[in-house]
Amino acid sequence: MRMLRFADEFGPEKIIEVHNPKVGLMGVVVIDSTALGVGKGGIRMTPTVNTEEVFRLARAMTWKNALAELPFGGAKSGIIADVKSMSLEQKRKIVTEFGKALKPVCPSQYVAAPDVYTGEEEMRWFVEGNGSLKSTTGKPHDLGGIPHELGSTGFGVAHAARVACEHLSMDVSNVTVSIEGFGNVGSFAAKFLSEWGAKIIAVSDSKGCAYSKDGLVFDKLSEVKHRTGSVINYSGGEVLSHDSIFEIPVDVIIPAALPDVINKDNVSKVNARIIVEGANIPITLGAEDVLDRECTLVVPDFVANSGGVISSYVEYEYGYEPKKAFEMIEQKIKKNVKIVLDRADEMCVKPRNAALEIAKERVRSAMKQ
Repeated sequence: MRMLRFADEFGPEKIIEVHNPKVGLMGVVVIDSTALGVGKGGIRMTPTVNTEEVFRLARAMTWKNALAELPFGGAKSGIIADVKSMSLEQKRKIVTEFGKALKPVCPSQYVAAPDVYTGEEEMRWFVEGNGSLKSTTGKPHDLGGIPHELGSTGFGVAHAARVACEHLSMDVSNVTVSIEGFGNVGSFAAKFLSEWGAKIIAVSDSKGCAYSKDGLVFDKLSEVKHRTGSVINYSGGEVLSHDSIFEIPVDVIIPAALPDVINKDNVSKVNARIIVEGANIPITLGAEDVLDRECTLVVPDFVANSGGVISSYVEYEYGYEPKKAFEMIEQKIKKNVKIVLDRADEMCVKPRNAALEIAKERVRSAMKQ
């Protein structure tokens, strides 16, 4: 019955629940669509991840891969775990067992990748359990991978923000930016935007928000985060609550961490001209409708943050070719963001609806074939 509640003409094709009490593994995989190719999507490890969240993420991957014109379908997986309270060895056992349990569908129908609280080492463990190098992308360099730690997703998000600014006749070198989340996506988005002259005035992580109206220095911020574990230890700025980052007046907000962080409870406090979704599903649909009515331009997740899966495609086809990956990311994201924003203007709809129509057309065509 759970699958029927999610089901529509596009999927999901499979929902697989994995449970191994011996190692503390509870996980779920949703293979949403393989019309365009093998289902592709990362593994997130959080205490709250559930089947519905994984389905929503898998569906976003279906649209993301279609819009990026990649020969991948949509999929995603989640492991219910509090990684902050477990040992490295326990985490390794769980991820390795997850890879082993998914042998029947991985890599024939599903190819994994890093996501929240997983990275290149977790992909190494997944490969060890699964036995196939093709079972995941985002692997360490020595396994022929292009690690997501090189910043492919954040690089793409930065380019999406730049195109969105140009669409509104704003110069990226003159805009102010706030970034929710300073992990792999948020930190690299900050890096590239600051290199282009944008002023990063607020950055948050799970412990709070660092704010300075005069701008935060990226290198200093990055060093503080690495050394102390949190951006709130940045000297020379104010420390605010995590949630307050959405209330600071800026030109561009980049939510780059968790789902549904902009919702009915705080959307009225958002004060930005542009929101670029660096995270997957960071804004509820109801909140996005409110933002659209208030003329806030929202670049949807499956358009803005496809840099990671574009890099994954290069790794999947060519192995360790980071230069090729970054060139393709820049080319595809700049092209696709412009197409989506222009079509949204032509159709008088919000960008998400314009992007969905393009993606649906491509998936429907593949399903017929």
